[in-house]
Amino acid sequence: MEPAASESNPRPALPRTVTILLTLAGATVAAFGLGAMRGIVTPIFFAFVLTLCVHPIRRWMQARGISRGIATGTTIAAVFGLLTAFAAVLIASLAQFSALLPQYAPQVAQLGASISAALESVGFGPEQAQEVLNGFTPGRILGFLAGLLGNITSLVGSLVIILTMLILMAVDGSRVPALLTHLNYHRPALVSAFKGFGIGVRRYMVATTVLGIAQGLFNWLVLVILQVPGALLWGLLSFICSFIPNIGYFIAIVPPLFFGFLTGGWPTVWAIIIIYGGINSVIQSIIQPKYVGNAVSLSETLTFASVLFWAVLLGPVGAILAVPLTLFARTLLLDSDPSISWWRPLTGDRTDLETLLKEEDAAIRARRGRPKPGRPDAGSAPKE
Repeated sequence: MEPAASESNPRPALPRTVTILLTLAGATVAAFGLGAMRGIVTPIFFAFVLTLCVHPIRRWMQARGISRGIATGTTIAAVFGLLTAFAAVLIASLAQFSALLPQYAPQVAQLGASISAALESVGFGPEQAQEVLNGFTPGRILGFLAGLLGNITSLVGSLVIILTMLILMAVDGSRVPALLTHLNYHRPALVSAFKGFGIGVRRYMVATTVLGIAQGLFNWLVLVILQVPGALLWGLLSFICSFIPNIGYFIAIVPPLFFGFLTGGWPTVWAIIIIYGGINSVIQSIIQPKYVGNAVSLSETLTFASVLFWAVLLGPVGAILAVPLTLFARTLLLDSDPSISWWRPLTGDRTDLETLLKEEDAAIRARRGRPKPGRPDAGSAPKE
């Protein structure tokens, strides 16, 4: 006869294996649903993040006696300004790239012919080599970029959704403090989780924006010195790619290497890799993960995995919004339920582990300072 489950540790309704499988199945269905609705989910969440970033402006104005209507209008204008600046930078960058690429059509064709000949020399067939050669034309390259960004209809539709949601969220945002006060009586953990989410997203955006601006300015200056065409464009690209943790640098360095090779050959390529690549790899692989990880309490492994996951699910914009999306998922699944909040350290939050980590570091230092058995201490005098 099996022992009865104690009252303090009741038997679960379902076996653990069944619970895990059902959880994975539900997560898979939710992921495919989000992917199918990426045209709606992505612009709405993007507008939500922008609204969170400018919300302190409304709070600061209302705290100084400015009316709610003026504060709301100022918030909407600030968000529109951010969105307009981003759209202007994107359009100007695409226009500059479209004008720059045809100027190097002969060099691009020659590079394609060299790669095609190299492929044939290592055993590729003439058809495969010719297909590679056909891809090295300005029209095919621009078509590839257009495919990544989407057609004009989808871009306009996303812009309309973002603008509409910005206005509606800004208007509804004036009622958020009262709504949180009301919910705090019934679900205090949920309110605390959403407040933490807002603080984390703003910290992440501020830290990433500051580092991205510094990175973009440095890249622009280096490329100007190396006389790489489109230096300002690649500086803007590095700023945008700075919002893609860990792998944004590898995306941003490809166009400078390409145009640097067309204009200066291998010496320019090696200079870009050593100077441009070295500094950027330090910023994106060491400095940015440290500060961003401290700001949002996400481990570097989870951050990198989230970039891959959201990029596959929602496209390029999903990679840019990977950290806010992961924070939002953690808020809904972990932070809002105190009974399972003990899972939070597994996502990179070190708040509950600081004491244990300090004790472990002290033990490691003590072991390093302890002399090995059979050997005298470093400070002891040798025997006569």
